Amino acid sequence: MKLIERKDYLEKVINVIGTPDIKVITGVRRSGKSKLLEAFKSHVSANIETANIIHINFNLPDFDDLTEYRPLYDYINAAYKEGADNFVLIDEIQMCNNFEKAINGLHASEKFDIYITGSNAFLLSSDLATLFTGRTFEIKVYPFSFAEYVKYFAYTDLYTAFDKYVCEGGMAGSYVYKDAQAKYDYIAEVFNTLIIRDIRKKYKIRNTILMDRLADFLMDNISNLTSARSIADTFNSHKDKINHKTVSSYMQYLCNAFAFYKVRRYDIKGKKYLSTNEKYYLSDHSFRYAKLGTKNMDYGRVLENIVAIELLRRGYEVYVGVLYKKEVDFVAIKRDEKLYIQVSDSITDEKTFQREVSPLLSIKDAYPKMLIARTRHDAYQYEGIKIIDFSDWLTNT
Repeated sequence: MKLIERKDYLEKVINVIGTPDIKVITGVRRSGKSKLLEAFKSHVSANIETANIIHINFNLPDFDDLTEYRPLYDYINAAYKEGADNFVLIDEIQMCNNFEKAINGLHASEKFDIYITGSNAFLLSSDLATLFTGRTFEIKVYPFSFAEYVKYFAYTDLYTAFDKYVCEGGMAGSYVYKDAQAKYDYIAEVFNTLIIRDIRKKYKIRNTILMDRLADFLMDNISNLTSARSIADTFNSHKDKINHKTVSSYMQYLCNAFAFYKVRRYDIKGKKYLSTNEKYYLSDHSFRYAKLGTKNMDYGRVLENIVAIELLRRGYEVYVGVLYKKEVDFVAIKRDEKLYIQVSDSITDEKTFQREVSPLLSIKDAYPKMLIARTRHDAYQYEGIKIIDFSDWLTNT
């Protein structure tokens, strides 16, 4: 399989070399966590002469003897070199029983610079504080962005490339398959494995049919406002007996495993976060096509999903904007920066254009406002709103 350097992620890891944190690389299954760890190992080997790298990959049978925490702890301590910069790199750490005991012990010794990856449901952001008594630094990895997709295939025509990315998505493991059905079979298997092997195992899910139906429902309703109660009501109307608390728990499990990302609502005028109704976006839009099929290609929802994940990838806090009775697709916040964004498949129709810009024109503050659409033209301004093509915005960071 062809590899490209994911420079942004690699720089994030390089920038925390020597810090006292346990570095934890998280992300949805098959998003490139292991490859990032390998790239980091190569960087350290090439640039730090005093490096002593202790690399354990639990995917390999070579390390089957280390699947209990004490042998793992002893193995790493035995490989320690006095006077060297000792790096510990562990892939698929969850395959070691009670791994947190080993990691906490190694961290407490203050002798090692520790980097770990693991199956997403076992290394959750919400669990890090309880798993590791010391400090942690999380590096979040996402599937391929459009910019990475273009680089991988060496596209020169961005508009054509974007049309293909909308269908193929960012799960790079699927790129080696020539046949479209084979690509989707691979992507569907990744999602099924994510649910079966990770979520069901971690949370001991009994109602597996409900979990599958809920995942399909959320896929079919990306970008729609929803709640656990409304989903429970929908399921119950089809004679499924389920309460909203169970649905809420299952929704949280899916988000914990990075299958979906929850986006809350934000009152633009009142400058406060709203607690009712959220939107859910897939970690990669190709999961939707792989699981539900491509006959009903709802491009508007998929394009909104692409923008949501790209904003998260760029480090923004992402919210759905609410202003009076109007909705702004995204309010993106990063420290003192704030963006208001509308997303549309096409704005060639004047009524559609006016409908999309109307919420942005209603916002009275001076933060940047943007409409992202498939214009296939250079960016331009309309009454202070930047109108930009998807491919241009996605490749201009």
